[in-house]
Amino acid sequence: MPLTCRPAHLLGIGAGDLVLFIERTSYGTGGRPVETADIVVPDMRRALVYEFGIDRP
Repeated sequence: MPLTCRPAHLLGIGAGDLVLFIERTSYGTGGRPVETADIVVPDMRRALVYEFGIDRP
């Protein structure tokens, strides 16, 4: 996904540079959304490790 000028400037990269864009929604036990996140990572990185824990009852 190429970025436009404003977000690219905030990330310190050029407009049109590629990024990894993650859209995440976490749901509660009743199926209701409890958190959303948009994560943008510049493509200049060689590897990305993305982990988060889940507590289960």
